[in-house]
Parts: sequence; structure tokens; C-alpha cells
Amino acid sequence: MATRISHLLNQSLSALRYEPTGKRVRAGLGGQPVLDTTHALLLWEPRRIVPIYAVPENDVLAELTASRAEVSRVPDAAGVLTPNDAFALHTAEGTALDVQVPGHAAQAAAFRLADPDLGGAVLFDFWAFDWMEEEQPIHAHPRDPFSRVDIIPSGRHVRVELEGLVLADSRHPLMLFETRIPPRYYLPPADVRWDALVATETSSMCPYKGTANYWAPASGGRNVAWSYAQPLPESAALAGLVAFYNERTDFLIDGQRQSRPHTPVG
Repeated sequence: MATRISHLLNQSLSALRYEPTGKRVRAGLGGQPVLDTTHALLLWEPRRIVPIYAVPENDVLAELTASRAEVSRVPDAAGVLTPNDAFALHTAEGTALDVQVPGHAAQAAAFRLADPDLGGAVLFDFWAFDWMEEEQPIHAHPRDPFSRVDIIPSGRHVRVELEGLVLADSRHPLMLFETRIPPRYYLPPADVRWDALVATETSSMCPYKGTANYWAPASGGRNVAWSYAQPLPESAALAGLVAFYNERTDFLIDGQRQSRPHTPVG
């Protein structure tokens, strides 16, 4: 019987998952080294959709002490956890740890995993430290080795509406295909109805694309569009183009109205 690979990946979401990486990984706090390892693990706690780093305790350079902070257990009914969900929300068994280097401390910024297969590896809060892979700084979260981004020019006619109001109409989209995410259409700014949108203070970071800024409907409501003004080099083609949430707006592709996909950002 044939098996769809994406279904296998989704079936593993509730498990504690890991994958070794050959990269040298370092983290620092206030200019002081916290860890330095060539034996890092990319680790996904159950129901986390992006990985962060776990390292052997022997490669930790900072002092680790049991934290008085209470570990927040996440109920199964809470659904998936995205990069916006705090590190303190744990779905694996383990012990919260404070991290201390000369002149600096980070409370409950590490988590010693109890799983015997992981040998007591220590998971670190990505946002609490400055990170390097080899000689390159990394942002947002480590890249997922099982995720890919493809950016392809398209001739499809894309029309974006919200409650009957046209937000954009373009015949020159760039299509972005990212693993486990609906196709995104990046449109030239000249094809966007800017009078129907208002800039918000929201921003987000993606390890594949860079830092995005957002717009909401001028009539009010949640963000519906975003753009990367200065994307990372591998996503340079997206610079200045505008994408809309398929989950929050209505798309007509070549005249055919699309159903809204269901994703964690919907």
C-alpha cells in the first residue's frame, strides 16, 4: 500500500523527535560562551512544529542549576506549538535549568531531557542566547532538514479578496512552496490595493526568508499580508513582494475560488 510521506511526518508530531547534525553549534549570553559542540541534536518536543538545539551536557560551558521556575505542562488538547509559543511550555519530561555565565543569568532557559535515548541531552531556549552554526549567525530557529523552500515564477492569475473587497489582483506572482505550508503567492506591490490595508507593528523572523513586516485590513482585524523588505540571500527574489494569508482571505486562482486551508495560523 502506498504511503504519503507528509502523512508519516504528521503522524510523528506527537512524539519526541530528534536528528543529529554535523554542524558546529555555539551559543552565547552577554558575550560569554554557553555551549560549543559538534554533537548537537535538532530536537522537536511533542507537538512542536519547528526544532531547537539540544546538546550533550559535556559540551555546555555555562553553569547549569536546577531552576525554581515551574515547568508548564501543555495539555494534549492544546494542539500544536509554533515558534510563537514560549520555551517554558514543555511537552516532554525533564528538568528546567537556570543558565549562568560571568555577569549574566537566564532563568529556566535550559531543559534537561529525561528520555533515556537522549542521554540527558540539554535543550536550550533559542531566544535566550546568541547562536552560531559554524561561522554564521542564525535567527528565528534552526532550519529543519526535512523542510524545503522553492521560489518559482508563475503565470497564474491571482485575485485576493476579503468580504468581497479586492485586496490584490496580479498576473505576475512568485509562488513559494514550503514543506507542510500551503503554497504562498508573492505579488508585485503595484498589484496590491494599499488603500485597503494598514501597516501594523507586527514582525516575525524566518530562518529561510528573513524578517517580515505585516499589514491588516484598513477596516480592522488580524494581519492578512506580509512582506520581506530585505530577505536573506537565498530568498532575495521575494524582496518587496507582498503575500497574503490563504487562511484569512479568499483567493481566486485563474478564476477559480479556492477553499481556505486549515493551518496553525488560520
